[in-house]
Amino acid sequence: MTTAVANSADMALVQGVTREVGKRVVGQDYMVERLLIALLTGGHVLLEGVPGLAKTLTVRTLAETIHTTFSRIQFTPDLLPADVVGTQIFDQSTGGFSVKRGPIFANIVLADEINRAPAKVQAALLEAMQEKQVTLGGNTFLLEEPFLVLATQNPIEQEGTYPLPEAQVDRFMLKLRVGYPSRDEEKEIMRRMSSGEPIPIKAVAHPSAILEARKRITELYMDDRIVDYVVDIVHATRFPADAGMKDLAPLVEFGASPRATIALAQASRAHAFLRGRTYVTPDDVKAIAPDVLRHRVLTTYEAEAEEVTSDEIVKRILDTVEAP
Repeated sequence: MTTAVANSADMALVQGVTREVGKRVVGQDYMVERLLIALLTGGHVLLEGVPGLAKTLTVRTLAETIHTTFSRIQFTPDLLPADVVGTQIFDQSTGGFSVKRGPIFANIVLADEINRAPAKVQAALLEAMQEKQVTLGGNTFLLEEPFLVLATQNPIEQEGTYPLPEAQVDRFMLKLRVGYPSRDEEKEIMRRMSSGEPIPIKAVAHPSAILEARKRITELYMDDRIVDYVVDIVHATRFPADAGMKDLAPLVEFGASPRATIALAQASRAHAFLRGRTYVTPDDVKAIAPDVLRHRVLTTYEAEAEEVTSDEIVKRILDTVEAP
């Protein structure tokens, strides 16, 4: 296959998925694009926003555009780890145990309101999210690619929620903050939903095409100066004083991990890919960095007292670290 044909096929894939999602989801272009970036890189996504902002609808619709398996897990305070990954069941007829697979065995998994379940349930996702496998009764089962966990959560300050463990948060490539629609978008939402009839969606993408696109994204050119820029940004989250931001040092408890460096490079390539480019620019890095870093920069009590958020710290770092 020639490069031109591959590029046209990739663009047709992206445009087809975007068009189908747009039939049902009004606005939310930022969320839809970031979900596409996750799909094209194999990264997991955490979507945060108040109820009613179409987070669940968007994820479900994205899954419907792909010829693949989808499962939705509603996280609740009484959920058990076995309800997520599965369990072993004793079979009296054979006198042995058989494995009952849980809903995690799907290509796209919607973990709805993930912060409404206690830590032991959230921890059940760790192996699946990182190693893309599940261990049940001493047996390891590989999860079929593409495998994505797309999780939604309500803001922590809302009643009945639990903060996610840091080890799990770090396994999400992106954390998106989903906001309210504009006035015009809300009018369009009312118009589309007034009939109460479901809006049909076509499956326009195949898993094989997605995996092929992923290979081409990993081959997108990233200049050594861009590589240094990515590393400098992540390093500045750990040691802001070294980057000339001594006043930020007391506000940062922990910076981003090396996993963030890898995620930022992958997401920057996918951002360039969606714009039809075969190379990464500093603008790609700047555009995606807040989504990669906001959940990986842990603030101190001093930052909380001064009402300084991780988003503000990341913005300051991006404004300060010199771009090539």
